[in-house]
This record gives sequence, structure tokens and C-alpha cells, in this order.
Amino acid sequence: MPRTVWYPGHMAKGSRKLRELAERLDVIVEVRDSRAPSSTSSPLIKSLAKIKPVIRVLSRKDLADPEKLALWVNSLKFAHTADLRKREGISQIRRDILKFKPAHREVRLAVVGIPNVGKSLLLNTLVGKSSASVGNIPGVTKSVNWYKNEGMLIVDSPGILDPHAEPGAHMMLSWLGCAKADVVGGWENSAISLVKFLTHSGMAGMIPVEPDEIPAVTLELIGRKYGCLISGGRVNMELAGQKFIEAFSSGRLGRFCLEVPGGERAVDFHDDEADILD
Repeated sequence: MPRTVWYPGHMAKGSRKLRELAERLDVIVEVRDSRAPSSTSSPLIKSLAKIKPVIRVLSRKDLADPEKLALWVNSLKFAHTADLRKREGISQIRRDILKFKPAHREVRLAVVGIPNVGKSLLLNTLVGKSSASVGNIPGVTKSVNWYKNEGMLIVDSPGILDPHAEPGAHMMLSWLGCAKADVVGGWENSAISLVKFLTHSGMAGMIPVEPDEIPAVTLELIGRKYGCLISGGRVNMELAGQKFIEAFSSGRLGRFCLEVPGGERAVDFHDDEADILD
């Protein structure tokens, strides 16, 4: 049976520390993936937003459908789009963070987000090469890493997933590289699920072969296209799934958004597809 929860100890510890720290911060910066802004939101953000203001950063804008992404920017408050690899959008994000700076000290913030949405890339960009790790700060929880740079005091935190999320949520996140494939039964299982989703969502054009009625056959054709052959001319389906998912998540198959504001989320597809993990 595939695992449906991946919640290492460092995530639980990081979650506790962030909750303890929230009262001492000035602002929270949350990073989401532009291609699935709803499903890649941090499981902590609802509770944190009740305590402190939140600036949202939609990363990987270069991989997202621009029209659908514009809808998300209009629907989310204090939202920025960014291509963090090229540092596009960083200046405006920095300016908005510094608006929360008290007159007597640096602005204190945490950068939060689920794994692999660009949280660490944003953190490293804000921290900068000239930053310095600082020790214990009076009145602030110990045993976390703080970095000081350009009027900001930034706390590091691990990417945190929702341990109570349904299997479909982890499946969708595996397509984006935000959850491990073995959580949902491996690369083959994740890729077959993605084939089903793209076929039923009018996005079959992103499949690099002519789709077959049977998703597993489609993945086999993809494997042959990508040269994932083993002895006897058979396809290594696990490798085929990995190559397909990697091509999809990297943007090599085209730009996309898996959801729109107020619409059906990609994860909701699994509620109607009971056989998705069969």
C-alpha cells in the first residue's frame, strides 16, 4: 500500500516553532506555486494570518498560464508574482516587507511554504551574501536560525506539508515536485494519475504522445518516446513516470495552472476518480 502521509520530525518541530514565534514577528511571507496557488498554500497560513499580516509570493510565474495567474493576483491580497531564479519581483517584495519595519529595530519575518515551492530560494535571496547568522535574541524563541540583512531579521523554517491532507492532495503535489512520489505509490502511479487528470481536464495537449484510452498504455508510449527501455524491449514504467513528471513540472511540456480562483482544484479531481490509486 502506498504511503499517503509524509511528515518527518523536522516538519513537526518547525511547525511548533513557527507557532511560538508568530507573536514576535512583524510579518509573514508565504510562498506558493503559481501553477496551483490554492493547493500549495501552507497548512499553517490560516492560523498565522490571524496573528500577523501575510505577504504572498506566487513563485514560478514563468511556468504558469499568464491569464489564469492574473486571476489569482486579483483574488489574493498582498500577492506578488516572481521568477525567483531570475530574481524578478524581488525588489517589490523587499519594499513591501520593509513597510512593516518598526522605527526602533529591524523588521522580523518568517518565510513559510510547503516543500519545493521556492521558499528557500526566496529566503536565500532576501538573506543575501552579506548577511550574518545571529545568536539568541531577547524575548524571541531560541533554537531557530535567524539571519540579519538590510533592515530585516529573517527566521528560517522547514517546508511543512499538511499531515492530515487527503491522498489526492499529495498526488497533485507530486506532479509539481512538492511531495515525494513514493508517498503516492511511486513515479508510475503519480504519472498515470497525471495522464488521467490532463485527459479529463482538456489539457491532453500537454501529453507528449497521442493518449490512449487506457492511461497505463499512454505512459508506456511516453516511456518508449523517452527511451525508458529494458531487456526484451519492455518499458521501465517507473522511469517513464519519473521522466514524464519531471518534464511536466519543469515546464518543458508547456505553461499551465491546475486551478483558478473559486473553481475546482486539481486535487478535487481525485474525489471523483476513486480508482486513482488502484
